[in-house]
Amino acid sequence: GRIEYAQAGGRINTDAIDNSAGVDCSDHEVNIKILLNAASEAGVIEAQERNPLLAAMTEEVGLLVLTDNYYQTQALAVSGVRGERMLDAQARFIRHLERAGRLNRAVEYLPQDDEIAERKAKKCGLSSPERAVLLAYSKMELYEDLLGSTLIDDAYLAPTLTHYFPTPLHDRFAEIMKRHPLQREIIATVIANGTINRTGSVFVHRMREETGASAEQVVRAYILAREVFGLEQLWRSIDALDGLVAAARQSALFIDSGRLALRATLWFLRHGQEATPIAECVERYRPGVAEVAAALPAALGAADRELLAAAESALTEQGVPAPIAAAVARADVVFAALDIVDLARQAARPMQLAAQVYFGLVARLELRRLAQQIGALAADNHWQATARAVMRDDLALLQRNLSAAVLALSPQLASAADLLAAWQAQRAGQLARLREMSIDAEQDADLAMLSVLLRELRLLS
Repeated sequence: GRIEYAQAGGRINTDAIDNSAGVDCSDHEVNIKILLNAASEAGVIEAQERNPLLAAMTEEVGLLVLTDNYYQTQALAVSGVRGERMLDAQARFIRHLERAGRLNRAVEYLPQDDEIAERKAKKCGLSSPERAVLLAYSKMELYEDLLGSTLIDDAYLAPTLTHYFPTPLHDRFAEIMKRHPLQREIIATVIANGTINRTGSVFVHRMREETGASAEQVVRAYILAREVFGLEQLWRSIDALDGLVAAARQSALFIDSGRLALRATLWFLRHGQEATPIAECVERYRPGVAEVAAALPAALGAADRELLAAAESALTEQGVPAPIAAAVARADVVFAALDIVDLARQAARPMQLAAQVYFGLVARLELRRLAQQIGALAADNHWQATARAVMRDDLALLQRNLSAAVLALSPQLASAADLLAAWQAQRAGQLARLREMSIDAEQDADLAMLSVLLRELRLLS
C-alpha cells in the first residue's frame, strides 16, 4: 500500500523510517543510563544528581535524535532525485543482499529484475518506501562489518563516542565513556549511519565492486575524503539552505559535491593508504589540498577559468550563496589536489609550482574538454558506467604522469612556464598529432576515438 501510494505521488516512507526517532530516543536513553550507572559505581556522580541531570538533558537528546533522522530522510530525498539512473546499482545491491542470504524480495516487496528493467525503460525509479528498505539493509550490513573491524578502534574516531552523548556528559564522564560496555556498538552505529546518510545506500557496495576493497577499507577511505576536503562543513552549509533555495537545487548541490566524495574515496582506495593511521593521512593531505584550493581559479588556464566562473554564476543566480557556489563548482577541479600533493612531495618542488604545471598541462592539452567528452559517454548499465569510470581514471593517471614528467625536468627551470615550454619543445611532433586528433574528436567523440586519444596521451608521458 505504501509503495502504491508513493508511486501515485504520495509522500511516504516505511514504518521503520517513520518510527526511527522513537527507537533512536530509546537507544540514547539506555546508553546514557548505562553511562551514569557506571559513573555512580565509580563514585563520579552522587545518586541524588542522576535524575536532575537526566531531566536537564531532555532537550539536547531530542535535538540529537532529530538530527539523526533529518539526515536519514534527506538521504532518501536526494536518492529519489536520481531516480532511474540509480536503478542498475540498486538492482546489483539487491542481488548482493540476496546472495548473502540477508534479503527476501517478496517479504520486502522489492521489484524483481524484470520489473526493474521495465521501470528503467519507463524512466521510473524506486519509490521512497523501496529506497527506505535498501537504506535500512545497507546500514545493517555496514554496521555488522564495522563492528567486526579494527577501524572503529582508530584513535581519530574516538570523538564519535563522545559526541553521541549530550554535552553535559562530555568532559565530566570522558574516562567513564571509554569503559562503556557498548562503546564499539555505538561508534559502529554512528559511523554506519553517517556514511550511508551522506553517500546513499549503494555507495559502499559500489566501491567494493569497483575496487575489491572491504567495507572497512571503503569507510576508512570515505572518512579520509570527507576530512581532507572538509566535506562535512560544506554539506552542513548546504543543509542550512533549507527553505532558502528550491529543494531540487539543494539536492543537486549534494549530488554534485558528492561526486568529489566518491572520486576521492576511490583515490584513497587505489593509492595504498590503508596502512597509515587516519590522523597521519589527514595531516599529510589536508594542508596541501587547502593550499591548492586557495590557488584557484588563478592557477587554471583562461578557458577553464571562464568555465568555472560560468558554473559559479549559474549557481548564484539560483540563490546559492557565493561560498557554497564556489565550493561546489570547483569540486571537480579541486579533486586534482590529491595528485598535486603527491607530485610536489615526490619531485621536491613547491606545491604552487606543482599546481601550476598540472593545470597548465590541462589547459595546453585541453584535457578538461576530454574529461567532459568521457563524462558524456552513455552509462545506461553497470558495464558502460564501469567503462566510463575506467577511462576517467586513466585520464587522471595520465595527467599525473605527464605532470611528473614535466616536474622532473632540470631543477634550473624554476617556473611553470619554463618547464612547460621545455617539455613541449621535446614533444612538438607528438603534440601536433594529438592536436589534429582532438579536432577530429570534436565531431565524433565516441568510445573508440576517446580510447585512441588516451593512448596518444600515454605515449607523451
